[in-house]
Amino acid sequence: MADKEKKIFDVSLFKRLLQFIKPYKSVFIISLVCVIGLAAFGALRPYVLQQAIDTQIAEKKYDGFVLYVTAMLLLLVLEVVAQLLFIYYASWLGQSVVKDIRVKLFNHILKFKMTYFDKSSVGVLITRSVTDMERIADIFGQGLFMIFSDLLKMLVVIGVMFFMNWELALIVFATLPLIVIATKIFQKYMKRAFEDVRTEVSNLNSFVQERVTGMKILQLFTRETTEYKKFKAINERHKKGWLKTVWYNSIFFPIAEFVSSMTMGAVIWIGGVNTVVGQTASMGDLIAFTMFIPLLFRPLNQIANKFNTLQMGMVAADRVFKVLDTHSNIDDSGVIEANHFNGDITFDNVCFSYVKDEVVLKEVSFNVKAGETVAIVGATGAGKSTIINLLNRFYEIDSGDIKIDGEDIKSMTLSSLRNQIAVVLQDVFLFADTILNNITLNNEYITEEDVVTAAKTIGIHDFISSLPGGYHYNVKERGVMLSSGQRQLISFLRAYVTNPSILILDEATSSVDSYSEQLIQQATDTITRGRTSIVIAHRLATIQQADKIIVMDAGQIVETGTHKSLLSKKEGYYKNLYEVQFLKVEAV
Repeated sequence: MADKEKKIFDVSLFKRLLQFIKPYKSVFIISLVCVIGLAAFGALRPYVLQQAIDTQIAEKKYDGFVLYVTAMLLLLVLEVVAQLLFIYYASWLGQSVVKDIRVKLFNHILKFKMTYFDKSSVGVLITRSVTDMERIADIFGQGLFMIFSDLLKMLVVIGVMFFMNWELALIVFATLPLIVIATKIFQKYMKRAFEDVRTEVSNLNSFVQERVTGMKILQLFTRETTEYKKFKAINERHKKGWLKTVWYNSIFFPIAEFVSSMTMGAVIWIGGVNTVVGQTASMGDLIAFTMFIPLLFRPLNQIANKFNTLQMGMVAADRVFKVLDTHSNIDDSGVIEANHFNGDITFDNVCFSYVKDEVVLKEVSFNVKAGETVAIVGATGAGKSTIINLLNRFYEIDSGDIKIDGEDIKSMTLSSLRNQIAVVLQDVFLFADTILNNITLNNEYITEEDVVTAAKTIGIHDFISSLPGGYHYNVKERGVMLSSGQRQLISFLRAYVTNPSILILDEATSSVDSYSEQLIQQATDTITRGRTSIVIAHRLATIQQADKIIVMDAGQIVETGTHKSLLSKKEGYYKNLYEVQFLKVEAV
């Protein structure tokens, strides 16, 4: 790893990036032809000027002068056209490549296990998907082709200079090693600086994203001043990272400009003496070389600048490819397409750990019969929600088996498994979109009529219709325009409209008002009727109506039975929970 970080340019990474150009070979070739044209047309103009001066003006012949002027004008027009086409097609190619990489990255992220998101920063993933992608686009629009163009232009200029006057050419080349050495040192330090910048950009994005999302908590606990100071510290590190790149630029470019000017002075002085005394250089040579020097040194300086862009793009590409190379997907090798479940669920000696050697579920075994409503109760951290996560295969179990209708859930395709299981979570997430789209999640097979019919069935049509715009009311980001109870009702409708074989309610009524609770209870009775339902229990009414109650403690099942049978057990765990928690609710 250390060797890779020391590389100024990672060839293997660059080759991998170039693989994305294959679908756009024709555009790549057009850009390449434009680059070659830019190099040729730019280098030929001084040569044509030299010929015009030496063969026409110096000899006081003007019969071919118009031809030379026309040739220079034509070269200038061709150079402008080549520049225009190059800028457009190179940028088009860069954006097209980035579009493909971004789509591939997002599709890859969609398939990650929940474990990956548990350990990863949202801000970092946003940086990879947005900011880093723009840096990759710059590789093609401002880095790769520009560097190739500058190098080719320099080679053509060198060739023409030697062809015209090798003595003056040697004067120019005497100073080139200084620029080359300075450029190499510059590139080395700039790569390190840009890596620091990208790290700080990720940190900045993560910090801002988390604080904006949790703004209510910050203001409730008056943490504005503390977070402001933290942001200032992070922003200061970000500024220092950028200033480091500015410092390196401020050193390199003046040195390069000084060497270029000194070379120009040497050519004019020595070339001027040779023109007057030695006659080893013509007036046309001298004027042409004053044009050649900027054409040679400016691209060399620009290569360093464009190499900065290329380096930033390469650093960004390396970070993006690391995400693409991350193998954190749930095994989706199952071949069974689950079109419908009867609803028999079996957990057989299931063990699970979120973190290795920290067991969360310990040999959990239970059966749920088709059509039953089973409640799972227990203290916080007992493992209730974990069971739901495992049934949906958000995580892989350590050992044991989970079966539905006698088939191991691993033998089923992920999409078909999850399509048959609907989950209503305690913390409802709504997108910044209409109620209709939040319910259907843009499923083309669910129409607005289906949603309205389902809403009427579970008793929440009147609530939705009372909102401005009804089903087309935009709930804004995370559903902030709705109360928690209203969001919960939307989540019930979202689950019901998919017509699932298995329904899971994860403490779905834990934080709602009494009116919403009545609607939710009505909705619960409707959507659980005739289908297997698992309820992570919080409210007493739901527990009492369940066909079976599973009591968990510290990742193990400690009791199983009906509400009545569990209450009849002396010193029972469930009875203790009931007396401590539920009787208080009942009394209220």
